[in-house]
Order: sequence, then C-alpha cells, then structure tokens
Amino acid sequence: MKIIIVGCGKVGYTIAEQLAQEKHSVTVIDNSLERLSSIRDAFDVMTICGNGSSVSVLKESGIKDTDMFISVTNSDELNLLCCLLAKNLHENIITVARVRNPIYNEETVLLQNSLGISMIINPEQKAAMEISRLLNFPSAITIDPFARERVRLVKFKVTESLNLDGLSVMELSRKIQLDILISGVQRQDQAFIPNGDFVLKNGDLVSVLGTSVNIAKFFHKIGLKNRRVRNCMIIGGGPTTVYLAKSLAEMKIKVTIIEQSKEKCDHLAEILPSCYIIHGDGTNRRLLEEEGINQAEAFVSLTNIDEENILISYYAARKGNCKVITKINRIDMKDFMDSFNIGSIVSPKYITSDSIIQYTRAASNSYGSNVETLYHILDGRAEALEFAVNEKSRVINTPLKDLKVRDNTLIGCIIRESDVIIPRGNDMICSGDGVVIITTHTGMNSLEDILR
Repeated sequence: MKIIIVGCGKVGYTIAEQLAQEKHSVTVIDNSLERLSSIRDAFDVMTICGNGSSVSVLKESGIKDTDMFISVTNSDELNLLCCLLAKNLHENIITVARVRNPIYNEETVLLQNSLGISMIINPEQKAAMEISRLLNFPSAITIDPFARERVRLVKFKVTESLNLDGLSVMELSRKIQLDILISGVQRQDQAFIPNGDFVLKNGDLVSVLGTSVNIAKFFHKIGLKNRRVRNCMIIGGGPTTVYLAKSLAEMKIKVTIIEQSKEKCDHLAEILPSCYIIHGDGTNRRLLEEEGINQAEAFVSLTNIDEENILISYYAARKGNCKVITKINRIDMKDFMDSFNIGSIVSPKYITSDSIIQYTRAASNSYGSNVETLYHILDGRAEALEFAVNEKSRVINTPLKDLKVRDNTLIGCIIRESDVIIPRGNDMICSGDGVVIITTHTGMNSLEDILR
C-alpha cells in the first residue's frame, strides 16, 4: 500500500518504522527538517517538509494515488483538517486521525460521518480502558482483550510464592485442569512461544490465553490473589484521568485525584462530583502520606512527565501493597521500564501505534481473513493477532494437526459463535470463526500467513 503519514513525532515515527518494515511505500510529512532527516536516515521512507493541511503539499506527496492517509500531529483539529482535505482530494482514500481531547469524545461518530474519516483513535481513552481492566484484575501485569473482551491474553510474573519454578507447561496444564493456554514467556531479554516441554523459572513473565472466567480460576489455583480494588489514588488531572475516573466511578471504586493546577482541579471537581480532588504536588511524599497512600489499593501515575511518573510509582510500590500503574509517553522508555518492578506500564502512544498498524493490515489484505485485533507482546518480540475468517480462507475445514504451521506460531483459540475453543489437533477452523494467533513472525496480514 502507498501510505502518507502527517506528523513525525514519537507515534508517527513508530508507525512509519513498522509500515516500512512491512514493505509499504511510506511518505512522511512534517515541518521539522531535523525529525525528517532522522527518519529518512533510519528507514526506507520518503519525506516532505511542510504543513500537512496544505493542498500543495498534499499534491506534492502524491495524495491522488495514495491508499491510506494517517494524521498524528499534536493537534486534534489539524489532524481532522488534514483528513478532510485528503478525502476531498481523493474520495476513495482511507483516512485515520488521532483525536485526544475529551470534548470530541461524544461526537466521534458524527465527526467520522460528516468528515468522511475512516478511523478516529483516542489514545487517552484507550489507555484509561486498559487501566480499568488492570484494576479489575490487579494480579495481571498486562491484559490484552480479544473477541470484544470475551477472550484475554494476561501476563503475570512467576514468583517463589507460586511454586511454579521447574514446572513444565505440560505439567502445569495437568495440575490446573483448565481450558487455558500458556502462550508466551518473556525471560530477561529472550522471548519464547513455549511447547509442552518448556520449563518455567522464577522471574519469568508468562502470558496465558483464555476466557476471563477461566483465567480468574487459573490465578486462584496457582495462588495469585485477584480481588478488584476498592479505592484508587491518581496523580495528574489530564484527559486520561478524566476517562479513567468516570470508568472507576461506574465500578463503584473510590477515587482520589491529586493535581498541581488549581484551574484543572476546579474543572475536575465540576465534571467528577463523586471523586475527591486535591490541589497539590503529587511528588510530595508528605502529601501522599497525608492523603492515604498507605491505605490505597491502587496507585496510578498519569502526569505528562515520564521521569516523574516513574519516581512516584517507585515510591508507591515500596510504600504499600497496592496495584501500581505508570503511564509512559516515550515508547523507547516503555521497553526499558519493563525490567523495573513498579507494576504495570501503560503507554497511550504505544496503544495508538498498535491500533493504527492493526487497521492498516486489515485494509491491505482481506482475502480469506482479516486482522481484527493486534498487540505487540513479549517486549515487542512477538505479536498476538485476532483474525476474522471467511469461506475463501485456505486454512478452513482442515484438522489443525494437518496444517503446516510455521515455527514459533501458536493457534491460541478459536471463537465460534458463543463458544471459545482452546484447540487440539483434531479441531478445525471454520468460516465465520475468529482465530487468535501468537507468533514471533511479525507483519502477518492474513491467517494464511501462519502456513509455511
């Protein structure tokens, strides 16, 4: 596909990197020569210095024979305008806009319909949804949902207290007797798609796939406590906090928000009447203790400064036995922070990148199957994908044991109407199914890509 990306910030850079690696023809538009030079030196992409809302710049970029247009600048309004102009210049182009301000949240469908935008992504809202899932399932480090939340890929850490050290995957499966699948293991700087003989060790980060009910039962059987939190302390009063606090209020979770800006505090108090709003510095240890950090069951750091979030979360993780979640904006820092023991890491920019890559793959290949969901997992060394399968697919109506599946690729589960199937060798994929795949082979557009 020929793809134009407007905005060469952290998200634009990451999207361009991924799409270039997947052999798409990518053109990046930005008004910074320095950023464009950096990406041009690193990847096989075209660059144009200019404003993405300029008709002449769009024409210079070849908009009229472009398949997809992605606008991820720091301005919501500019992203919407760029997509509108692109659609006017090329009626059949696919347009994607990043829109973050909560004031646009209620108008998303209207904006898409009236402006002809194919996809609007709100990273702050998606981050809040991810945090809500973690607070509802606090023993997990990450939770990646599939099939509209019916199936989940959940990561947890193997500790001495769980008594799993030295146990093979097959032995663990026999011990727990549940319909779940050990789908991935991250061990220091290595990532594995395990078979039955793979032996777990203390310190491993293990990803398990199954329904929410079965994963909850699995956690109970291995000795991981998993009760929903009853109260939460949030540092920072930005858009992610607004989305999160509203979600937690619906879950009857008590919320305390600490924010430095008096103006923001007044606004939060107005729109979040059920929350306790405190005007103060979230890095002040005395304030944190006065407001009950020792009694908090969950602590979420959502300031706009990564280093500040890390330090606050580090303090919270050592102060009490609470669920700690840290927002990281810099994608490269997220990978670095995975090795720190400060709870769960959430990155709105990472979520944005994955969502747009997923949409791009779905648009580029729909023959036989289509990418419905995509996550980069195991420290970015593997992917978890959900495919929707139709009657044209070459993998249907064949026992899985007879399919020549590529190495390091796992058929995790089959979603068939109301059933979730953890498949065995005699099971078959049928037209209309959803299929979740775990693989270290990146760039899959179609379910057929699992075949050798």
